[in-house]
Order: sequence, then structure tokens, then C-alpha cells
Amino acid sequence: MKTFPLSKDELETLTKQYPTPFYLYDEAAIRRNARAVLQAFSIFPAFKQHYAVKALPNPFILKILADEGFGADCSSLPELLLADMAGLAGEDIMFTSNETPAPEYRKALELGAVVNLDDYTHIAFLERCAAIPPLISCRYNPGPLKGGNVIIGAPEEAKYGFTRDQLFAGFSLLRDKGALRFALHTMVASNELNLDYHLETARLLFELAVELDTRIGIRLEFVNLGGGIGIPYRPDQEGIEYTRLAEGLKGLYDKIIRPAGLDPLGIHTEWGRVITGPYGWLVSRAIHRKSIYREYIGLDASMADLMRPGLYGAYHHITIAGKETAAETETYDVVGSLCENNDKFAIQRRLPPIQTGDLAIIHDAGAHGRAMGFNYNGKLRCGELLLRPGGSIKLIRRAETVEDYFATLDLQKLKTFF
Repeated sequence: MKTFPLSKDELETLTKQYPTPFYLYDEAAIRRNARAVLQAFSIFPAFKQHYAVKALPNPFILKILADEGFGADCSSLPELLLADMAGLAGEDIMFTSNETPAPEYRKALELGAVVNLDDYTHIAFLERCAAIPPLISCRYNPGPLKGGNVIIGAPEEAKYGFTRDQLFAGFSLLRDKGALRFALHTMVASNELNLDYHLETARLLFELAVELDTRIGIRLEFVNLGGGIGIPYRPDQEGIEYTRLAEGLKGLYDKIIRPAGLDPLGIHTEWGRVITGPYGWLVSRAIHRKSIYREYIGLDASMADLMRPGLYGAYHHITIAGKETAAETETYDVVGSLCENNDKFAIQRRLPPIQTGDLAIIHDAGAHGRAMGFNYNGKLRCGELLLRPGGSIKLIRRAETVEDYFATLDLQKLKTFF
């Protein structure tokens, strides 16, 4: 059963200070989850989790995770700056980008981040615009050797990473240009709940690490298994247990890495969704009910606040505050006010009877939620609240205003434009 950390009365009181819609994150739950990850992977000689900033790009969240021992995985200049705001620097930051502009590479090197190159041609580009750092990582695209999944697609159709042959040539070239330390990365799935899929990905990287050593004498310092761990968005799904995953990876490590004399080899990950996803909720109020060919519940949030259902057809569980155990006797499309017919949080969803004024809680929105917001139709993105361990609420991002929406326009010039 999906849960929410506040009672209906507590939530109604909160909405008097912070009108809906808003995101709420549970700090204590995020911290417990982070500690569970580190505990499970403590069986490795070296482990580092870099939180995927794109999942929830808020420096307050990054600072919480940094406090628990996490680093950051960044893919743009603003994400690098967010990591810096959270007090992260050096090799705690992985910079994994593609089609990267020169200023972003320069900032990554300025912060001491581990640059993870996406393409063979970026070796020369990085050297021209900045320098080849002592530690460098390359992203591997296994192509047809690895099946993809629905969200990220088949690897051979993806724009990311080196081919196998490019990888061997690339590491050799990087060594010739002065690199001294090397790492390998891949990312081939998103929101994947199949444990075996992740173990197979690790096996590919471990075997490739051995081959890099035996064929060209490149000994890797660490392999980054990427992100992609899914969460159980539906109540009947089960998540991946960290201990089972870690033990499965350790079995492969002992079978492949140790006999090749490559121990210790660092294990890195860049999980985002599984770290914060289940501990964030989009809270919205039902403001309209419409009865035509279907029954519709209109919320004061829209796809501009949470686009995953409209973009991917993704499922997000919805509960109604105070009606969590009520019988689900009605069938609704739960929608927002965007002028797009795919602005729907749920389609033909069985729910308890909903009246205008009820508070709808959209679950598992703590990753790729507010981060993917947009301003189409002039919609203003909602704010973010943090539930602290002692029960207090902290505003960690205010809601956008009309003034924010117009801030990039030069309205003074408009007066004399014609």
C-alpha cells in the first residue's frame, strides 16, 4: 500500500501556508534509503554512489545526500553548479554529458570532476578546449550485445557512448595523451525492475575490464554501472532489494575480477530515481468535475508539473487525502488544465468518489517530477517543500510567479518596438 507522511488534517493545515500544487519530499526517508544503499554495498572494497542530479535538481536534496556520503552525477553546467552549491567537488562529481559544449568541460575540470567522455571524437575536443585530465572515464555503448528497455530504447539506436572498437582505441589514445587513471561507464536501461538485467550489465563491464587489461594494458580504477534501477510505481510491483543486487554483483566480481588480478576495482553507480523517487509526492487539489463521455476530475496541477504520465504513459498511483481506505467505486480520468489532451495523470482509474476541494496525492514523484516541468501554455511550475525529520516543513523552492515567466523578456524595448 502506498503511504504519505502527513494526515489529511496536517496536509490541509499545510495548504493554508503553501497553496497547492506543490511537491513534498521526506528527508528522513531519503536519508534512511541512502544509508541502506551504502550498507548493502559495503561488501565491496570501494563503492561510490553519485546521485543523478537530473532526477531532482535541488541543492537542498543534494546536500542531504552529500551528508550521507553520496556524490553527484551531472550532465550540464547548471547541474555542475548545483553540485558545487551542495559542497561537492573533485571526484565526488561525475560529469556524464553528450554533445558537450566546451565551457561545460572546462567547468567540470575546474571542479575536479571525473569527466566521462561520450564519444571518441571528444578526446581531441576536450584536449583543444581544456586538457586531458589524469583521471578519465569513457562511456560504453554495447550495441546489439545488450537489449534495451522501453524508456531508454535499444542501445544500438541510442546516441550515447563509444562502440567496443572505439573504446579500445580511445583508451589507448588517452594514455598516449597523458591520462594516468581510467574508468569505464555504461547506462543501458531506465526504470528497470529486473534484477538479472542489472547483473548482466555488470558482467559485460567486468569482462570488458579484464579484456582492456589483457589486450592493451589499461587497468581500470573503477567501473560505473550507471543508473536505471526502477521503483515499484504500481502497488502490486516489487522493488529491487539492495542486498540481493549487491550480493549478485559481488558474486560476479569474485568470479571475473579477482581471478584476473584486478582487485580492488571500484564499483560506482549513478542512481537517481530509486534514491528519491518513492519519497516525493505531488499534492494537488480537485477544482472541477466534468461529466461527458467520461467522468473527469480536474486538478490545479497539470502536465507542466508532472509530465511522465503524458509523455510516457507512465503510471503514478493516486490517493485522496482522508479516503485512503475508501472503496474505489468510481472511474475517472484525472486531468490538468493544459491545452493538450494528453494532460492526464490517470486514465480510466478506479478511485474513491472525489468531490471538488479534495486533495489528491500523486505518489512516487520524487524523481523526474518537478525536474521535467515546463512553461507551455504559460503554466507556472510549482514549489517544493521538505518534511524535516522533526516534523517541520521547509520551503526549498518557491512556486514560480508571473514575474518569473516574463523575466527574460526585455519589456522596455517592447514599448518602442513599433
